[in-house]
Amino acid sequence: MTSRSPQALTAAAPTTGSAPGPASAPAPAPGRDGGRDASIGVDPADFRAAMARFAAGVVVVTTRAADGSPRGFTATSFCSLSLDPPLVLVCLSHSSSSFPDFDACEEFAVSILRREDEAVARLFATSGADRFPDGEQAHTPALLPVVSGAIGQLDCTLHARHRAGDHTIMIGRVDDVRLAPGEPLVYYDRAFGTLAPGPHRAP
Repeated sequence: MTSRSPQALTAAAPTTGSAPGPASAPAPAPGRDGGRDASIGVDPADFRAAMARFAAGVVVVTTRAADGSPRGFTATSFCSLSLDPPLVLVCLSHSSSSFPDFDACEEFAVSILRREDEAVARLFATSGADRFPDGEQAHTPALLPVVSGAIGQLDCTLHARHRAGDHTIMIGRVDDVRLAPGEPLVYYDRAFGTLAPGPHRAP
């Protein structure tokens, strides 16, 4: 994969500290984690770094709010779930400004971004940005907003929602798809890129 090195979209892990204990307190016994209390779990920074090593495609997920206004966000946590019935899933943070609208929606669309859509991915990942300039929206037959020129567009009806930690997993039944030529946009190690030239398809 070829990549550029833009500013990371993922915020840095918060730092934590603790008050010093009594001078006589014994030091923790070293373990496989270098002395950190294993009961605490994996360090958030390590977990983020590990997940950054997983290359993923980039999508924009869209719906309409109760008042009809468009809503959308950028995601890499998207994948197919089932062939029969055709299901996909996408994960959305509870802290996202779009969360209340997606938590109430009954349908949504997924636009699979092409390598030329890095600016679109950044726009839909930027809090407070005008993600839907007037006159620049494309729509599905069901009038959901989508990214024009995306290499794949999926129209989904909500199948289920599941709370999982600080995210909600949205599962959608795919009702329609539209395809277009192009190379995918990829996110890896906190940078956008695309597939390196060469054969990509398995025989």
